[in-house]
Amino acid sequence: MSVTSSTSSATTLVASDLDRTLIYSAASLDLSMPDAEAPRLLCVEVYGHKPLSYMTETAAALLTEVAGATVFVPTTTRTREQYHRIHLPGPASRYAICANGGHILVDGVSDRDWQQQVESRIAAECAPLSEIRAHLATTADPAWLLKERVAEDLFTYLVVERSLLPEEWVKELAAWARPRGWTVSLQGRKIYAVPAPLTKSAAMHEVASRTGATRTLAAGDSLLDADLLLAADLGWRPGHGELADEGWRAPHVVALEERGGAAGEEILRRFLAAAAV
Repeated sequence: MSVTSSTSSATTLVASDLDRTLIYSAASLDLSMPDAEAPRLLCVEVYGHKPLSYMTETAAALLTEVAGATVFVPTTTRTREQYHRIHLPGPASRYAICANGGHILVDGVSDRDWQQQVESRIAAECAPLSEIRAHLATTADPAWLLKERVAEDLFTYLVVERSLLPEEWVKELAAWARPRGWTVSLQGRKIYAVPAPLTKSAAMHEVASRTGATRTLAAGDSLLDADLLLAADLGWRPGHGELADEGWRAPHVVALEERGGAAGEEILRRFLAAAAV
């Protein structure tokens, strides 16, 4: 795949979350209109030989424009392996942020210097991952726990049966994790435990410095995106997701009304309009 970079002339960097911000599972597309009026879809991810993630064709065209007009940086909590399953339309991004900021990919390869910086901060400021996992193992109830996963040896997450998950358990976990330097985020069927220094915003600032970008735009739907939105010059959040459920707001972050795939389209329109100013 060829790599197209506009970093020599572009001054606007766009750091956008992917899942449920720009790309959507079939269930999260929120196609509430009559079937005959539903938008055409582009599959952007296949997993287990089955289509998994989509964009509307309108969003795909808009993303192609955004990637051509800005330094577009996909910014995700996904691992590198999970990210590489995604095939976004438009010119390939030279930079990408994976593992919630734990990895900056340059032409698809993790930057070792950045990786070492992140690992050093986590070791100095946070309880070890093994302690967090041990606590989860002793407190999670098998009645609602489906899986426990470790991502890139940096953080962990649980896959749960949401209908059976007690809300108080998540709050108690967050209160326990906070003084140990970890943050907790509930996203759909997943509960993430992430070291506090592991942030998308720090990685965004690093990429902005490397590319000479003087302006940053961001979008995201979860609490793990809050620091990214706060760090950007302008941001947008969709009408669905963890941030919307919490009523989260910031002066320079627009809370959109659109949900699902329509929100993805609107976010990309806002990116284009802001980049043209």
